[in-house]
Amino acid sequence: MNRHDGFREFVLARQQALMRTAYLLVGDAHLAEDLLQSVLARVVGHWPKLSRDGGNPEAYTRKALVNQYISWRRRPRPESPSADPPERGSSSEEATLDRIVLHQALAKLTRKQRAVIVLRFWEDLTEAQTADALGCSIGNVKSQTHHALARLRALAPELSDLHIEEVAR
Repeated sequence: MNRHDGFREFVLARQQALMRTAYLLVGDAHLAEDLLQSVLARVVGHWPKLSRDGGNPEAYTRKALVNQYISWRRRPRPESPSADPPERGSSSEEATLDRIVLHQALAKLTRKQRAVIVLRFWEDLTEAQTADALGCSIGNVKSQTHHALARLRALAPELSDLHIEEVAR
């Protein structure tokens, strides 16, 4: 039995969801690929322990994504709309513009605020799961969420009447 049994299947099954999380965190498809690749390279080393009974490889990988994103020492790059944004399934021009505005506003949040918004509203994690992924208290998640949403409302007031979940899809 190979010590990495199941890792390939895990990556194939969860790659799109993990890539979406990485993209929402960094706001750039190429940086998201780099982030996910570096995290998966670390996860494979822990795979035997994660794949045993009781292990939760997806939660571990998501937490590693957030931690790696927060700890990157690269200077933040300003986001700009791409000539060919990722396909999202909605053809509505208004929804597309809302997503672009939201992504630009997300880029102006602190890394932890952005991570909280992504985990809570795109990954649909509970406050407890988000706290676990970030390694902080539930109160900290609530506070970061409150401050991040207030900042998003200030940065993109045209989105204030929309629910973040609607814009994300």
